[in-house]
Amino acid sequence: MTELSSQVVRARLAFSYDGTDFAGWAAQPGLRTVQGEMEVALARIARAPGTGEPLGLRLTVAGRTDAGVHARGQVAHVDIPAEVWARMPGRAERSPAEGLRDRLDGTTPADIVVHEAHVAAAGFDARFSATQRRYAYRICDQRPLRDPLTRRHVLWHDGALDVDALNEAAATLTGLRDFAAFCKAREGATTIRDLVEFSWARVDSGPDAGLVVATVRADAFCHSMVRSLVGAVLPIGTGRRDLDWLAAVAATQARAQGVAVAPAHGLTLEEVSYPADAELAVRAELTRARREALD
Repeated sequence: MTELSSQVVRARLAFSYDGTDFAGWAAQPGLRTVQGEMEVALARIARAPGTGEPLGLRLTVAGRTDAGVHARGQVAHVDIPAEVWARMPGRAERSPAEGLRDRLDGTTPADIVVHEAHVAAAGFDARFSATQRRYAYRICDQRPLRDPLTRRHVLWHDGALDVDALNEAAATLTGLRDFAAFCKAREGATTIRDLVEFSWARVDSGPDAGLVVATVRADAFCHSMVRSLVGAVLPIGTGRRDLDWLAAVAATQARAQGVAVAPAHGLTLEEVSYPADAELAVRAELTRARREALD
C-alpha cells in the first residue's frame, strides 16, 4: 500500500450500478452517465484547501460499459491530493479510505453503490493492470418464470433455448483472434482480443434459478462485443441459424450486418481480475505496450 508521491494518493474504488437510466459509463455532455455522476459526487467531497473550489478529479475505470449495461464488480482509481485525502475522515473516527467510501456512497445517486475504497498498491492502474473482465448475460426463456422485479437485468426471450447448441456455437468463437465482426469500429483501435471463456448454462438454484446465463471472459472487450457475441449465437440456440452461418459471420473483416446486438439490459459486468500487488506495475506496462502495438 503506497502513495503515488508525497503529494498524491491513488485510491482504488469498488462499486456497482444499475445501468438502466445511464447513457453508459463515459461522461458525455448533456447526458446522465455513471462517470458523470461519480465525478460530480467527488467534486462535492474533494475541494481545494483554502479556496474550497472543486478539484475536478477524474476517474479511470476498468471497463467502460455501454448505455443500459449494469455492473456488479466495477473498479476504478482516482488520484487525490494528499492534503485532501487526509481530510476525508471529517469529524468521524475512521480512516481516510473509509471516509472516502462513506462520503462518496452517501453523495452518489441510489443506482450507484460504492462498496470499498482503499489506498491502491504501487503500480495499480484500474484499466491497464486488469488481467480479465467477466460478464454475465441473463435470459429468461420460460414465460412462467418471468419476474417483473428482475426485468431490468434479465432479457425475456420468446421460445425455449437449446443450451447445448448455444455452447457448441460459443465454443467456436473462443481464443485469441480478430473480433472485427462483433465490434463497433473505432478509428485506430484494435479488434484483436483473447476470449478466454464463452459458455452457457441453465441455472439450477439461487436468484438466477431457471435462467439461461452466459459467462463471457476476456482480457478486454471492444465496443458492443459481448452483446454482439450473444446476439450471434442466440439464433443457433433457437434453430434458426447453423454453425456454418456463424463461421461465415466470424470470418468477416468488418462488423457483421446479419448479427442482431442483444439488448443492453441483460448484460452485467460481474468481476474484474488483477494480479498480485507485486505484479500490478508490470502488468500495466505490458498491457499498455501491447495495446499500443496492436493499435
